[in-house]
Amino acid sequence: MVKKRHDADRGIPEISFAAPAGTPAGVEVLPLADLRRRAPAGLLRAPQRPDFHHLITLTGGTLRHTVDFTAYALDLGSWLWVRPGQVQQWGDPTHAEGTLILFRQDFLDSATTVGARLEDPHAPVLRRPLPDDVAALRRATDHLTAEFHALGRLPLEVHTAALRHLLAVLVLRLAHLTRPTGSPPPEPDATFLRFRDAVEKSFTRTRRVEDYAEALGYSPRTLSRATLAAAGLGAKEFIDRRVVLEAKRLLAHSDRTAARIADHLGFSSATHFSKYFHQRTGQTPIAFRGRVRGHPTR
Repeated sequence: MVKKRHDADRGIPEISFAAPAGTPAGVEVLPLADLRRRAPAGLLRAPQRPDFHHLITLTGGTLRHTVDFTAYALDLGSWLWVRPGQVQQWGDPTHAEGTLILFRQDFLDSATTVGARLEDPHAPVLRRPLPDDVAALRRATDHLTAEFHALGRLPLEVHTAALRHLLAVLVLRLAHLTRPTGSPPPEPDATFLRFRDAVEKSFTRTRRVEDYAEALGYSPRTLSRATLAAAGLGAKEFIDRRVVLEAKRLLAHSDRTAARIADHLGFSSATHFSKYFHQRTGQTPIAFRGRVRGHPTR
C-alpha cells in the first residue's frame, strides 16, 4: 500500500505509494478492515504526508480524521478527500466500516485531472453528498472495487484501463455532484483566484497585501474585498493562514530548527517567527511540535 521515504531533515518519514504485488501500479482499493489489519494503530495516529490521493467513505460507524490539523467527523455516506502533500492523522478506525481508495495523480489522464480539480489545494476535504448523489457514488465505488479485485480476468493493460476509467467516473462525480459540508460558498471571482494563486507561489517571500496588490495590478482594498467575499476573511489573514499552515507542516514533519523554518518562510529571525506563530495559534512552535507528535512540552 505505501512505502516510507526517509530524509535526514525529516523527523517523520514521508509516505509514497507502492502498488500491491501483482496489481496495476497507481491505484488500490481496500476495505477499512484490511487497513486495520495491515497498519499498526500507532502508524495511523502519527502525522503523515502522503504523495498520493486518499478517498475515504463510510458504510457504517463513524471516524475522525485530521487533515492539515483540522479534525473532520465522517459518518454514513460522507466522503473525505486527502490530496498529495496534505498532512493527515487517522483517528481510531476500530468502529468504522467503509472503503479506502488510494491513487497516484498520474494514474488518471490530464482531462480528468483538470475536470476533477485534482491539483486544487483549496478544494473541500469533507463532502456530504445529496441523497441522489450518495447512490451514484456508491455504484461507482462498487464498480471500481469489483474491477480492482478482478485481476486476471482481463489482460493487464485492459484491466488497468478499466480501473482508470472507473476511477475517473468516481472522482468526477465526487468533484461536481456533491456539495461540501455547510452552505456552499459563492463562486470566487477572477480577482480572488489570481490573488490565491499568487499567495501560493509567493507566501514564503512576502506577507504584505500591498506587494500582492502591486504585482497583480489591484489596490489592497480591492484584494481585501474580493477575499472577504470568496473566503470570508481579509486578504492579510488569508496570507497569514497559509504561512501558519506551512509552518505547522514543517514543524510536524521535520526536525528543522525554528531558525531554519523562519528562514524558509521569509522571517528575519527565529524570534520574529516564534512571536508571529504564537500570536496566531496561541502556542509556541516548540509546543505545537510536541503536541502534534504526542510529546507535549511542559
